[in-house]
Amino acid sequence: MRFITRLLATARELWPYYLAITVCTVLVAVAGLVSPFLLKAATDRLVAIAGGGERVIAPLVWIAVGLLVVEAGRSVISNVAGYLGDVMSARLRATLSRRYFDHLLRLPQSYFDDEQTGTVISRLNRSITEVAQFLNVFSNNMFPMLLTLVASIAVMAYYSWPIAVLVLLMYPVFTWLTARTSSRWQVLEKEKNAEIDIAGGRFAEAVTQLRVVKSFVAEIRELASFSTRYERTIGLTATQSRFWHRMDVARQVALNIIFFGIYVVIFVQTANGTYSVGTMVLLVQMVTMARMPVTGMSYLVDTAQRAVAGSRDYFEVLAKPVETETLPAPSADWAAVAGAPAVSFEDLSFGYADGPSVLDNVTFDIAPGERVAFVGESGGGKSTLVSLLLRLYEPRSGRIRIDGRDIAEVDHGAVRARVGVVFQDPSLFSGTIRENIAYSDPERDDDATVWRAAERANVKPFVERLEKACDTEIGERGLKLSGGQKQRVSIARALHKDAPILVLDEATSSLDTKAERLVQAGLDELMAGRTTLIIAHRLSTISTVDRIVTLKDGRVDEIGTPDELATSGGIYSELLALQASASRADRRRLAMYDISG
Repeated sequence: MRFITRLLATARELWPYYLAITVCTVLVAVAGLVSPFLLKAATDRLVAIAGGGERVIAPLVWIAVGLLVVEAGRSVISNVAGYLGDVMSARLRATLSRRYFDHLLRLPQSYFDDEQTGTVISRLNRSITEVAQFLNVFSNNMFPMLLTLVASIAVMAYYSWPIAVLVLLMYPVFTWLTARTSSRWQVLEKEKNAEIDIAGGRFAEAVTQLRVVKSFVAEIRELASFSTRYERTIGLTATQSRFWHRMDVARQVALNIIFFGIYVVIFVQTANGTYSVGTMVLLVQMVTMARMPVTGMSYLVDTAQRAVAGSRDYFEVLAKPVETETLPAPSADWAAVAGAPAVSFEDLSFGYADGPSVLDNVTFDIAPGERVAFVGESGGGKSTLVSLLLRLYEPRSGRIRIDGRDIAEVDHGAVRARVGVVFQDPSLFSGTIRENIAYSDPERDDDATVWRAAERANVKPFVERLEKACDTEIGERGLKLSGGQKQRVSIARALHKDAPILVLDEATSSLDTKAERLVQAGLDELMAGRTTLIIAHRLSTISTVDRIVTLKDGRVDEIGTPDELATSGGIYSELLALQASASRADRRRLAMYDISG
């Protein structure tokens, strides 16, 4: 019951639907209770006529009319309830899905580091489908079942209390056997759901990277891995179903024995003249009506079991701590501290989860308008600095300031609105080139604004050759564009955002030399007057910066201008020497820094 209460509380705005459906189903149940009394009256009259009584037909016709009205009314009202149930189920799915997505968007990046994207999606689809299906069944069946049960027992108690006692006996027996079934069923359902979610996660991953799968001729291996997960669900389902139906046989047999006793009482009492034939017909129908809720309860319990298992995963995600209580929104309200550095890292230390430190006591300032490049071995913490600047993660200790303001005390959206990023992976969305360029502010998607960003990022030359220009669909993750074209669109996206701080996280690494030169001109224009943090794969992109920060084992090793560090004997000096060397050993050493000429 706690599970049902929690679900209903999750979608409180659906109460008008619950109430309307309840009213409809109660009316249907009441109409269903009227029919046996009409049939009793008809039966008694027919028996009287058969026994030599007066042959008056009109009352029988009116009873038939009453049955017609009752049954027609039941049909209309039950279909109204069905319509309301369908709409409520759709609204519930929308509410639960929106709430799930809202929570996911507010979870810290660390949550997604440990989750497959496809698994997150599979969990959403499975959990919400099962929960919505249960609430639809519950709202349409629970109240009429209870009303039918109470009314039928009351009528039976009026005619014969032993029959009422036997009917009441069904429910504790059924509940006890169901409880015996539930605990083991839930364990098996959880195992089965885990296999389905993992399979769904791998499916989504393989489909989105199908070119990689095909290029490595891994189709058979991926299919086998996927199929193995579902084969395991078959075994789990067989065990689960065998157990469930074995227990269901026990439930049904117990109920059949109870009904045997009920029918013996009814038939013997009728034979003894205690009941009229009409009363016997009424009691048999009431017993049948009392049995229907028990039979229906089996299906209700089944759907409830699945919903409980599904909702457990759903609510576990909703219980994860979020990085912010409300979705962050870009904010123009930003009061900089006069004379403060554009970016400050103060005694910053960070590590992923319980792992070793990636950054340790990192301290340096970046002046407004300054261009600073980060150099270090792969995994040395360069990209981690960017993630911390964007508040994708929180430091273990220390602080980061933008314009003199501690970003830990500022809304996430306000911080991220100050920073434009071009990642190594362009990460485009399906849709048009225009939509991707104007992603930071879809309201500024007019031709002049979009084309200005496209031109500065050197997107315009290849877009002009397309039939629909900026309105060309680029497919999922931009698969219809080349690597260089995708990166130029992502640079145009950063240009369109027009943030005062710019981060270039290996922004030109996927471009050939010619494309890099064309884009670099746009980047130079973008960097003018902006504070720029550069993580580069190519030393050629570092030579024009104001300062270089070298990182070694998560600590700041050196800070200086390119000319100063070129002769210091440190990491940057070593990289220049390795670049000039032709030996294979030096080239391998250079690759450790993810650096090329």
